[in-house]
Amino acid sequence: MHYRSVFRPRLFEGQVIVITGGGSGIGRCTAHELASLGARLALAGRTGAKLQAVQAEIAAAAPGAAEHVSTHVCDIRDEDAVRDTVGAVLARHGRIDGLFNNAGGQFPAPLRAISRKGWEAVLRNNLTGGFLMARECFTQWMEMHGGAIVNIIADMWGGMPGMGHSGAARAGMLSFTETAACEWAAAGVRVNAVAPGWIASSGLETYDAAFRERIKALRRKVPMQRLGTEAEVAAAVCFLLSEAAAFITGSTLRVDGGVPNARHTWALPEHRNSRPYNGFALYQSPAFLDQP
Repeated sequence: MHYRSVFRPRLFEGQVIVITGGGSGIGRCTAHELASLGARLALAGRTGAKLQAVQAEIAAAAPGAAEHVSTHVCDIRDEDAVRDTVGAVLARHGRIDGLFNNAGGQFPAPLRAISRKGWEAVLRNNLTGGFLMARECFTQWMEMHGGAIVNIIADMWGGMPGMGHSGAARAGMLSFTETAACEWAAAGVRVNAVAPGWIASSGLETYDAAFRERIKALRRKVPMQRLGTEAEVAAAVCFLLSEAAAFITGSTLRVDGGVPNARHTWALPEHRNSRPYNGFALYQSPAFLDQP
């Protein structure tokens, strides 16, 4: 089943895109869309079996596509591993035109309950690892050849109560994005960010039952009265990686249904007038969202 992209066919033909966290969720969905648009892919993540499963899915959708998709087991928190992984991508594909810094992770907890170890683990996942991947892609290839980088952040405007470690990391990644956009522009490198809001991604399945119940109620806090889809985030990423965004750098594209614009002075009416976009035939919404 082919990905139903909103973009023109072969948009990324001849280009190599690195995707971290490419084995599940938004990374998996974006891999399918980029592959459908002709990109060659380097999927990086900590679990080889997940990466290989996505590689097989892409091959099933387009026979012969598997030879244009490589998988690389890598812990983005490990500087040496990141350096070696970027080198392996170049050895395999010969170039790196784009990087989607998607890998990350966090856990719900109030600030008073977060240990130093837990705090640092989330910052390494959501900030340091993204910096290391971007730096290595830049120094090993893009500094001499140009390219595009898209970093995942989050709806952390005004803080992230209940996930303060992730909010701090994502805010740091926003600042890194803006700084790199300035420092690396002379090399022809664009650096932007995508800030997803509440997305019905497979990653929601990792949270405990109590947090899942909170997630189910979140749509009522969204002006568009629904959660987003993985494909809606993937489309934003593809746009920023593409030539259509050639004069966009240092920017953040929110994909959040307008949550930061909701105000206590305005009651959000319930409605079903926002129609989701989903071009990913293999997408499955987390099952708990459909339970009463």
